[in-house]
Amino acid sequence: MRRVSGNHEPDVESAELPPFAERVLELTERIPAGQVLTYGDVAEYLDEGGPRQVGRVMALYGAAVPWWRVVRADGALLPGHELRALEQYRAEGTPLRSVRGRGPARGSAAAEDLPRVDLARARWDGR
Repeated sequence: MRRVSGNHEPDVESAELPPFAERVLELTERIPAGQVLTYGDVAEYLDEGGPRQVGRVMALYGAAVPWWRVVRADGALLPGHELRALEQYRAEGTPLRSVRGRGPARGSAAAEDLPRVDLARARWDGR
């Protein structure tokens, strides 16, 4: 079982991960470069939890895995991490779509229209 180290919450450092968190992180590591799953896709694939529970796992423990491969259902870049995610998407060749004129995604502090992940082309089929 994976152990947490360098977590955001010092009281759980070096503690064993909850089983659900372990499964979320293992699945995240399996997503190929250039492809993504939504938070809801991860929950559905695992047949457990929901998008919010997956998001909570990623927020607490996701730094050690390719977190940018688990995205919002609208393909918007993760608020507060937009530029880091965009750099990864471009390096991996993840399909993106323009949203010019729509403004930043809800919750985003970005001052510009950033692209979103093109889920129709980037969504991993789980195989």
